[in-house]
Amino acid sequence: MKYVVLVGRILYSLIFISIGVFGHFGNHSAMAQYAASQGVPLAGATVYLTGLMIISGGLSVLLGYKVKIGAALLFLFLVPVAFMMHNFWAISDPQMAMIQQSMFMKNLSLAGAALLIFYFGAGPLSLDKGRE
Repeated sequence: MKYVVLVGRILYSLIFISIGVFGHFGNHSAMAQYAASQGVPLAGATVYLTGLMIISGGLSVLLGYKVKIGAALLFLFLVPVAFMMHNFWAISDPQMAMIQQSMFMKNLSLAGAALLIFYFGAGPLSLDKGRE
């Protein structure tokens, strides 16, 4: 059973590490343009900062090292992004509104999982567990 938590941490962290590396840094200009179109202030710098947040948080959860800090970083990223970038209630095109509503709910669900990790910790197969 101890492997279940490890697999869960791996699967959970993949989205943050991949989007941080390939989206926030690898495709920075497109990500910054989209963020600016959504009204994000200082979009270029914000995309870099949030990229660092999600890569750090994702690696923290993946490795189970200082996982409460990593989960908090992910939560602090996900909630504002849900409301700023996926404001489906302000979109008139029904198909685009439905896509953005799905993205909004995905972010809130991931934020809920970050809170669970924050509360319960990294589990038995983690660098944090070895430090106890």
